[in-house]
Amino acid sequence: MSNPLEDMEKPDVIFCIGTNMTECHPVAATRLKRALAGGAKLIVADPRKIRLADISDVYLPLRVGSDVALLLGMGHVIVRDGLENTGFVEERTTNFEAVRDHLRQVDMGWVSEITGLPAADVERAARLYAGAERGALYYTLGITEHICGVDNVQSLCNLVLLTGHIGREGTGINPMRGQDNIQGAGDCGALPNNYAGFQPVDDPANQQKFKELYGREVSLERGMTKVTALERCGESVFGMIIDGENTLVSDPDRHHCERALKSLDHLVVIDIFLTETGELADVVLPATAWGETDGVCSNTERRVQRLRAAVPPAGESKPDWWIVSQIAQRLNIDGFEYESARDVFNELCAVSPIYNGLDWERIAEGEYHWPVPDKDHAGTPILHQGEFKNGRGILTVVSYRDPAETISAEYPVWLTTGRRLESYHTRTQTGRAQGIDYLLPEELLEIHPDDVATYGLEDGGWAKMASPRGEVIIRVRATDRSPPGTVFSSFAFDDVPVNVLTGSGYDPITHTAEMKVCPVRIEAAEAP
Repeated sequence: MSNPLEDMEKPDVIFCIGTNMTECHPVAATRLKRALAGGAKLIVADPRKIRLADISDVYLPLRVGSDVALLLGMGHVIVRDGLENTGFVEERTTNFEAVRDHLRQVDMGWVSEITGLPAADVERAARLYAGAERGALYYTLGITEHICGVDNVQSLCNLVLLTGHIGREGTGINPMRGQDNIQGAGDCGALPNNYAGFQPVDDPANQQKFKELYGREVSLERGMTKVTALERCGESVFGMIIDGENTLVSDPDRHHCERALKSLDHLVVIDIFLTETGELADVVLPATAWGETDGVCSNTERRVQRLRAAVPPAGESKPDWWIVSQIAQRLNIDGFEYESARDVFNELCAVSPIYNGLDWERIAEGEYHWPVPDKDHAGTPILHQGEFKNGRGILTVVSYRDPAETISAEYPVWLTTGRRLESYHTRTQTGRAQGIDYLLPEELLEIHPDDVATYGLEDGGWAKMASPRGEVIIRVRATDRSPPGTVFSSFAFDDVPVNVLTGSGYDPITHTAEMKVCPVRIEAAEAP
């Protein structure tokens, strides 16, 4: 995120795209509601009529997977009508002419055809966002979980750079992270292309730095993504450690995932409960939960915070850092002789430029937004103030492409997946809470009342939903939250494994799965 969460109360125009914030980030969303109560305007782009749409000034119910077309249309209106921030573009961006010429060629009739939106609504949204004094943009997995996820994000960057809504209070481009400490995981180097602090592994200077730190040769080649690792299971990957993720339920194309994990010679799972993935493991190592652990969390706004154990660990459970350290030492790998979470964090601060100014003692009572480059630095709540790290913001020509699979006579309905307020991710934790189970006891297929009639279904009855990869039986909920021709379900319930259906493609750069677009066939079914 370029701006802190408290800035969500300060824009005069907020643009939310691909984010069901009130359900997936309900606490943060209270700040958005305060902004609206103070007079801010809200633009919402989402295929479903989510709760944010109910309080929006402009609602854009675009077809699933058509985000790039929508953003091209908004960019076209901005350059056509001279709404770009000329001073910002000239002083702080590059490649404007190429992007301007590309956007001028966009036909608004084509935008309407691809997105299903009236051109007038797209134009209204563009003018509202471009004309704001402080415009802020928020997005989540509805933007990234596509085969064109990188294109989607780059299109949002273009919109921000064209309007100059970056580097100031109440502005910015702000991805809301999907899980606690996902930002911190990336900060620590849990990515195949970066060392800690987002230092590229293919930079020889970084190679030398980490070679000296760890006392061994370090490869200049990028590591493999999880997608690649699963594809190579049983061929070149024979052992795997899965730490804190219920891969079998959360990943797409569940049958493929299960076959891959079962083909391993040895699977180790580290988790706080015995998950569906853990049931496939040869060894399960019990980890401590957040309330039993000393450590550090870097949250969605880059805020680095100390965590303190409140209760003793249950049974024989141990902190994740301790488990990983002990495995490494038993493999005779030097450099993992940590005595505490303090040792781990201080090493991170020593090797990562964005953490150099922090240490365990400094964050004992304070909270800092990285980057914190030195001990006298107070942190950086707002990124890109006055300048960009590499000089100028790069405007990029982006073109639209269809999803990996599109609807057909055999699979005529769009399925999009997501999360629900009442359950978290794969219910590893919330599924064990009786009160939450009362609120949401089963998975539901949200389908428009017209489609309920078209496919011979009944509200509260059962449907069979099938894709080229499999099928599930699921209870029907008739609702106009889903538009005609599009249905919605979460992937939270193991007894309704919706991710059996998904997984038709991946973004070629990030290998993020296309979880938000999947053509399906729906018909009435008997109760399971």
